[in-house]
Amino acid sequence: MVEIIRGASNKPATRDILINFFESLPELEGILYIGYPILNIGQDKIVVDALWLSKKFGIIAFNFIEDELELENYKDDLDELFNSLDSKLRSYRELRDGRDFLVNIEVVAFAPNLRVEDKDFDIITNRDDFLKFIKNIKGWKYSNLYDTVLSTLQSVIRLGKKSKRVNVKKEDSKGARLKKLEKIMAVLDRNQEKAIIEYFDGIQRIRGLAGSGKTIVLALKAAYLHTLYPEWDIAVTFNTRSLKQQFRGLITRFCIEKTGEEPDWSKLRVVNAWGSPNDDENERGIYYDFCITNKVEYLDFRSAKNLAGLGKNPFDVACRNAISEVQNPIPKYDAILVDEAQDLSESFLKLCCLFIKGEKKRLIYAYDELQKLNEGSSLRNPKEFLEEFLVSNDGFFDDQILRVCYRNPRPILVTAHALGFGIYRINEIGKRELVQFFDQPELWKDVGYEVESGKLEAGNEVVLFRPEETSPRYLEKHSPLDDLIIFKSFKTPEEQAEWVASEIEKNLKEDELLYNDIIVINPISLTTKGDVALVREKLWKRGINSHIAGEFDANVFFQKDSIAFTGIYRAKGNEVPMVYIINAHETYSGILGNRDLIRRRNILFTAITRSKAWVRVVGIGKEMDKLIKEYEEVKKNNFKLRFKYPDPEEIERLNIIHRDISEEEQKKYLKNIRALEILYKIIDDIKSGNSFLEDYPEEYQRILRKLLESEG
Repeated sequence: MVEIIRGASNKPATRDILINFFESLPELEGILYIGYPILNIGQDKIVVDALWLSKKFGIIAFNFIEDELELENYKDDLDELFNSLDSKLRSYRELRDGRDFLVNIEVVAFAPNLRVEDKDFDIITNRDDFLKFIKNIKGWKYSNLYDTVLSTLQSVIRLGKKSKRVNVKKEDSKGARLKKLEKIMAVLDRNQEKAIIEYFDGIQRIRGLAGSGKTIVLALKAAYLHTLYPEWDIAVTFNTRSLKQQFRGLITRFCIEKTGEEPDWSKLRVVNAWGSPNDDENERGIYYDFCITNKVEYLDFRSAKNLAGLGKNPFDVACRNAISEVQNPIPKYDAILVDEAQDLSESFLKLCCLFIKGEKKRLIYAYDELQKLNEGSSLRNPKEFLEEFLVSNDGFFDDQILRVCYRNPRPILVTAHALGFGIYRINEIGKRELVQFFDQPELWKDVGYEVESGKLEAGNEVVLFRPEETSPRYLEKHSPLDDLIIFKSFKTPEEQAEWVASEIEKNLKEDELLYNDIIVINPISLTTKGDVALVREKLWKRGINSHIAGEFDANVFFQKDSIAFTGIYRAKGNEVPMVYIINAHETYSGILGNRDLIRRRNILFTAITRSKAWVRVVGIGKEMDKLIKEYEEVKKNNFKLRFKYPDPEEIERLNIIHRDISEEEQKKYLKNIRALEILYKIIDDIKSGNSFLEDYPEEYQRILRKLLESEG
């Protein structure tokens, strides 16, 4: 059966007939692209109406014809289409043997709604013509090149940065292993490719776990839409400022590959979600831009925080405030693409919809619930909070799920999930207790797990595993397990710093890693500068430069010949082969009876999944020892998740007792705890005879008497 990837098409009737022909012939194989690829020929670009890539036949490109005028010059159009494809593919050395080109290319006109007399072989007007055409296509002798041709059509080969591993001299160093891995990972996953190309005139949600390529998908989708519709005003936005350069780099390479030109940055803006008056006019953050455009009050972080009060997300409150003040919002964009939606808010996505032109809101957002780092509730189904914007699409939205992880080796990813959910966690009274849990059973399958035993139902003992289809094994075979993941506990910060500095020195001098292959993450971002000072000092004494990412320029993460130290927020979007997580004991438990434990475990999950190959999780003291015991259970269970499925009430209870709390809430709880301590001291004094019930005001005697009776 042919897989069909539906890109944008300005000839939907003809498109639907071709798709119907393919769907009626299940014996055919390969991929059929609609409205893709985009070819750059001189100063012009050609959007191919449809292209079929088949292992049996090679490439067959279709030129749609819908009126008599197009029919007059269709042979010239087919020649141009053939020459464009031939020129693009022939430029790749892998597709040539000397001067011989190894790819079959056929081009044909497709005119199912026209009557054509004295037809040639190169025009199809009905199903019989279609069948005859397929029957007469010559076979492709070099079908082993299928993946290379696919990669070329996707433009992934040239989108990938050229390897700069000129330092690699040893055959089996970490640097040499990375060089091999980078060559393997050229072809996009089918779900990634569909999410990039498939066009939906409305709201689209892209869900995927860490490492599934959400950021790449959004960047290339933005570039694809910009190439197809250069007149559109498009915005790409996100929470983490350091993502900006990554987005601009990916978009630029895609546009140059497709059109030969850089993007028009006045029409395609890459901007932060919040923004401020300090932004350049063309780089205004979405929220700030909305406020300025619609003449409503802009709230900076401090103002929003004061307005929000206890337990509320300041950005959410700022967006709600802006929406409430606008009667008839002025739209500005034709499409907005949002990354890291889990760290923004439902109100921000609503604000984006109000900022988009037309009835069908082209809002495309990506998120991963487990990477949520900010205060606030989880994102609900768009039907629940964007209902008013789905009316024009009869309540439908497009939902893309990226199940395959192409970044993290399976043991690293499963470890991150196990620790993030607390699958093998032992609570304060010695019992296993989860930290958090998906509220919908099917989400486990959505993120790439399969059931080995049990059922995803309350009360069932369940074992989940990651099959090769969602966690390719080549990602973990490059190194022994005990080198992929190392957990280590130290008695003092001095010992931790010495070990980390020594290992980094070894990575650079013996393992043939580059400076930009390594990052050091400190979980609690507010204290990063002080917490990393000791490790940086140890590196400096070894002649190794380091810096704190974004310290002097929020948009700069890496620096030449310098190790990047970072908090968790800036680490997002900056994945590297070797990740060191220091002070990991900070993530084992929360404060005030494990309040904010979910946030801390999400930090640990996010930090671990920044690694493309190796991860080192280190910390200090008893809490780190307990975290290591959790990891040992993951390892003992052969990197599978084994747990008793909780009922809805238990899931709700976990989310309450481990929920995130703000600094103000912490102060409030500490004040209440101190009051309780005083109360129990009074009761002890009365019981021991050091004071009498009558010594206290009458309004408190009744409460004290009840407590004394319950104690008795």
